[in-house]
Amino acid sequence: MATESPSLTHLDASGAANMVDVSDKPVTAREAVARGHVKMQRDTLTTILTGNAKKGDVIATARIAGIMAAKRTHELIPLCHPLALSKVTVDIAPDETLPGLVVTASAMVSGQTGVEMEALTACTVACLTVYDMAKAIDRGMVIGEVRLLEKSGGRSGHWRAEES
Repeated sequence: MATESPSLTHLDASGAANMVDVSDKPVTAREAVARGHVKMQRDTLTTILTGNAKKGDVIATARIAGIMAAKRTHELIPLCHPLALSKVTVDIAPDETLPGLVVTASAMVSGQTGVEMEALTACTVACLTVYDMAKAIDRGMVIGEVRLLEKSGGRSGHWRAEES
């Protein structure tokens, strides 16, 4: 038995792109968490962690860039609603097994639409900032596995990604 796939909410009956009307949706507390990583040479990770990168504090700068990006998601992703975010966090932790840095971003809002795109944008821009700040010593860094880990709130409720 085939299940009916959900319709694309950003397209009208003629196929034209539109911003989704959320005016009838209730305001609920919503949160989303995304994670990604930047894989790099071990020496690059050591340089970042010891604070010896020529451009400055890589982790602090990437954290700020991620937070700023979350607040501007609606300017970067077409059809996203501008949201008055109540909280954005960007945590960046070393992972010797990559080797590299793992970026975890979360976004929260009390609103009528979710914050998945804000969390994903924060994570992605933080990863890009790590790359930008360390590219002079390691152009072969790889940004990877940026994905939504969890979301809560709204009609669809709580969702968590399966462990990979």
